[in-house]
Amino acid sequence: MATAAHAQHAGHGDHSAHSAQIAAPDALTQQAQAVLVAYREALVARDEAAMRTLFAADSLVFENGKAEGTFAQYMEHHLGPELGEITEFAFTNPTVNAKIVGHVAYGHETYRYRIALTDGRVIERDGVATSVLTHEDGNWKIVQYHSSSRAPRQN
Repeated sequence: MATAAHAQHAGHGDHSAHSAQIAAPDALTQQAQAVLVAYREALVARDEAAMRTLFAADSLVFENGKAEGTFAQYMEHHLGPELGEITEFAFTNPTVNAKIVGHVAYGHETYRYRIALTDGRVIERDGVATSVLTHEDGNWKIVQYHSSSRAPRQN
């Protein structure tokens, strides 16, 4: 019995664009994960230019219940000013995972971070992040990023 899904697939006979994904799904997963790791490393280095290269121009960023806009907007009004106040940024126990579905990767991360500020304050938080990346022109770009954090809980 033919279904709508079968009928739709029947008209989609050219799978050549998917061949790289079929041939090397582990490599694509590792590449997507590498983008998320690169973002974390750029945060630690406070390297704004490196961070910008990882996000699509029309990306969406959400942090702790707030829609921050595109990554460029987030950098301009939120993260950018904060970077100048940070003297140390370190992550401990990070995890990063990604799942590939077609030309899209879904990522999730867990971590603890410690930030030392120029005024002497130290912030320690447990955090999680989810992300959506697209694979275009041989590169993964983050198109949506959502992170949240809370004070570490005593076990």
